Amino acid sequence: MSRASRNHLYALSACEASGDALGAGLVRELLKRDPAARFTGIFGPKMRSAAGSSYEQLYDMEELSVMGIGEVIKSLPRLLRIRKNFKTAVLERNPDVFVGIDGPDFNLSVELFLKKNGIHTVHYVSPSVWAWRSGRIYKIKAATDMVLSILPFEKDFYAKYDAPCTYVGHRLAEEIPMEYPITAARLELNFSENVFKSNMITAVLPGSRIAEIRNLPKPPISSRRATLECVLSAQPPLWPRPVLSADSGGSMLRPFLLLSGSVNPMR
Repeated sequence: MSRASRNHLYALSACEASGDALGAGLVRELLKRDPAARFTGIFGPKMRSAAGSSYEQLYDMEELSVMGIGEVIKSLPRLLRIRKNFKTAVLERNPDVFVGIDGPDFNLSVELFLKKNGIHTVHYVSPSVWAWRSGRIYKIKAATDMVLSILPFEKDFYAKYDAPCTYVGHRLAEEIPMEYPITAARLELNFSENVFKSNMITAVLPGSRIAEIRNLPKPPISSRRATLECVLSAQPPLWPRPVLSADSGGSMLRPFLLLSGSVNPMR
């Protein structure tokens, strides 16, 4: 299939909130370099905000956000149908490039299909092939024209297999300071005076999938530790409705939102 001339159209696919955050940064940079850029694909709220009016959403990111073997099996027919239709829709739009952002189980299949049909493909965030299931490198090499790596040592691993890879770093490295004063952090968390002076603070750090947070059990907080307070990092789609409420003898597990290196209590 021959490709048309450059048309400023970029197809993107983010499967979960962490990919949405990376995708939003990518969209902003593409608009700087190509002010006529238009976007199509699977977006989260941050990507939509970054793209303004210059995007066409084929599917919402939350339609792909599942976790746990039970939920995956239950959702599998729907996910396979979405992926099949998405491949066709992207090919029909003939973008200049397709960028799959993380989510290799979904995006690599899309990339392989599109590359075979003459669309340039990029995978943003390398799967951890250097840690386990290294044989996946052959599918990645077949499916992509370039992998954008966020870890510096990954480029050398890809070079062993003659697979294209460019180290781009992680955008949060520019937003989150390497060191953050404890006192300033606790002030920003708005803890009670007793907790502020103590070390009875626990961070609950689930992944970015909504289901991952909703399915958390109540944390094992002893009622004897009335001053224990917890910080829950979570993504915007969960709020303002709280997802956890655990009584710790007078202190509540309060929902918090972690964004760009700062933690803000959600009212």
